[in-house]
Amino acid sequence: MKKIYVTDFSLKNAGQISFRDKTNIAKTLDSVGVDAIELAPIKNAKEDTVVNRTIAGMVKNCTVKIATGMTEDSIEEAYNSISCAEDPCLCVTVPVSTVQMEYLYHLKSAKMQEVAEQLIKAAKAKCEKVELVCLDATRADREFLKAICAAAEVNGAVAVTFCDDAGIMMPEELAEMVADVKSVCNINVYVMPSNAISMAAACAVSAVKAGADGVCTAVNGEWLSADIFSDIMRLKGADMGVECRLNAADIHRESDSIKALMNGRAGSVTVTADSSYSNVSLNAESTLTEVSEAVRALGYELSHEDSGKVYEEFKRVAAKKSKIGIKEIDAIVASAAMQVPSTYHVESYVINSGNIISATANIVLTRDGEKISGISVGDGPINAAFLAIEQVIGHHYELDDFQIQSVTEGHEAMGSAIVKLRDGEKLYSGSGVSTDIIGASIRAYINALNKIVYNAK
Repeated sequence: MKKIYVTDFSLKNAGQISFRDKTNIAKTLDSVGVDAIELAPIKNAKEDTVVNRTIAGMVKNCTVKIATGMTEDSIEEAYNSISCAEDPCLCVTVPVSTVQMEYLYHLKSAKMQEVAEQLIKAAKAKCEKVELVCLDATRADREFLKAICAAAEVNGAVAVTFCDDAGIMMPEELAEMVADVKSVCNINVYVMPSNAISMAAACAVSAVKAGADGVCTAVNGEWLSADIFSDIMRLKGADMGVECRLNAADIHRESDSIKALMNGRAGSVTVTADSSYSNVSLNAESTLTEVSEAVRALGYELSHEDSGKVYEEFKRVAAKKSKIGIKEIDAIVASAAMQVPSTYHVESYVINSGNIISATANIVLTRDGEKISGISVGDGPINAAFLAIEQVIGHHYELDDFQIQSVTEGHEAMGSAIVKLRDGEKLYSGSGVSTDIIGASIRAYINALNKIVYNAK
């Protein structure tokens, strides 16, 4: 039987969800039988590259795809973010309807085809697998669509995808489009049907019957969902002479958890607006298991030794408080877990900030007795300080969380800062206390950084 290739692009449209949730979604999709996972395109080069490289490195069963931009630089940037994947694929994504070509890029069809050919060649020079993604394909001129797909094959693309961005395609129309393009080229043809008019499943079936080689699914938005398509394949695939790798039982079991992660609701321990746990009541009677569960819900993976240290500190704090919330747990982990010798020390810092000047930071650190300095401009004094530290160490770590709070009262109150840095899939927390909240933040960052450096030895 013919195998239907399933690409899930949920992470492409994931929006503002945490790094941890993105990796959990990727792990889940990798385990339920999808053939490819498409990641979000690069917008913030530093942060997005770190996220994409982490996901690409841990995906073992799927192709990892990413959309390229419209320049050779953006192609290189996209490829660098997934190059560590076992099976990377670059998706050259261009509009093919007259309205989008002229409105978005002020290009006629002939020029857009020329641009697409150049982009495919540039992508092919970087990556063996290149795919042409035709945006708004359902409103494209059919002859132009056939021409650009044939040109894509000539220039090295292994597949084309038709997107129903307008949400107007009927099943028989999509089937006709697939058949037309299959008649002029031999590369794989995939479809991304919209469910805006509740026709996604019917469109997918018609496209498959017409010869489509794959479908695109997503758990969010008005698109074909993987659980529905898996049911179609399970019940009617044999009748159509096709099959797919989706495990219907697994995808149904995991679908709700993926949707919850997409909406920022994860884990058995949840947090309410007042920063206290609603499903787990942490107090002096809480067990090691309950505390460890709360710590894992925050994203930490601690050793048995550190778990014991955190629990000891938790018991000490719980003896003075009736209820322990998320801020206290974070502070306990930062102060008790993985206390290591300091590789970097704060020698000095000078911060300049005001309402009519850009914030600047001059940070001097010492490492092995050598002074190293960094100067940076940032969006506020703390951002400038963190960027200056990155300049000193020559590396960017994702800032997973940053908290500041007062620990004493009055004009000379002590401020406490907690910084959570992510290195790959591991989370490191550091704390700092000072009457200068910027100084506390710098010390918290260095505290977390020292744990990363120590762990890497």
